[in-house]
Amino acid sequence: MMITFRHLRYFEALSRHRHFGRAAEECSVTQPALSMQMRELETLLGTPLIERRRGDVQLTEVGHEVARRARDILATVLDLTEFTRRTSGPLSGPFVLGAEPSIARYLIPDTLPQIKAGFPALELTLRETMTGALVGELIAGRIDAILVSLPLEHPDVETLPLFDEHLLYVTPTQSPGDLPSHMLTPSLVAADQLVLLEDGHSLREQILSYCNVPPALVRQQNGASNLSTLVQLIANGYGVTLLPEMAAAVEAAEESRVSLSRFRDPVPLRTIGLAWRRSSPRTSDFHALGEIIGSAGHQLIERCRRRLPLVEEIQPTRIAS
Repeated sequence: MMITFRHLRYFEALSRHRHFGRAAEECSVTQPALSMQMRELETLLGTPLIERRRGDVQLTEVGHEVARRARDILATVLDLTEFTRRTSGPLSGPFVLGAEPSIARYLIPDTLPQIKAGFPALELTLRETMTGALVGELIAGRIDAILVSLPLEHPDVETLPLFDEHLLYVTPTQSPGDLPSHMLTPSLVAADQLVLLEDGHSLREQILSYCNVPPALVRQQNGASNLSTLVQLIANGYGVTLLPEMAAAVEAAEESRVSLSRFRDPVPLRTIGLAWRRSSPRTSDFHALGEIIGSAGHQLIERCRRRLPLVEEIQPTRIAS
């Protein structure tokens, strides 16, 4: 008997979930069938890969390395499939696009009609979750490309910057001590007033970096799972925050209880980009998709700036992820 693609696929799922039930569900098999496949794989390799414990599974030292190599093999097989698919034309067939929540809600609605018009043969599926999970699923081959905040440093991932957007200062309307935009600086964003998205959102980490606020100072403050809830917290007087322009154009444009202000130079911004596996043969497809998404993003930013014009012509400074 030889190691099969099925062995690797099942073990890769188990290495991520660390739970037989969840891994079996993902692979659409029963737990006994999954367990049998894992024992076969261990027998073929001649070494234990997992430690079976009540309620969960832990990988052995060898198991970690096998899981890494299994992901590489599965991704290579997927890339081979993508290579043959290209013969049917650019951006055609099944395609899974992942996106961070703080990007998907605002960019995807404007992008979908343009993607459908430009590539009618594309069977698009969307996956919205945190950046860490997106990168893991991308490397494992379950996602074709992801929309994330850049920079994204990973040796197996290639990125394409699409557009930049400023971060705006959001306060309750007529809050005490408001200052004009030309005086706003990071030092004026009080840590004890800062309300952010929950842990795991890249936007949270970017804002903390820009404001130079230690995470421990805001960990016990109000947090939100999405930007819509975050704006409502601010509207009801629970603090202040920073909001990307795309979100401001949707969430705060019609909310009279919050005020939007622009920062003075250097202005914080985030770069939105498309990322894919470096080994994928579909680079030209990703660039074509990026052109459509980037165009939609620029249009969104222009709408926001018509509502809240720039204070002055400035050279923004990128914030670190």
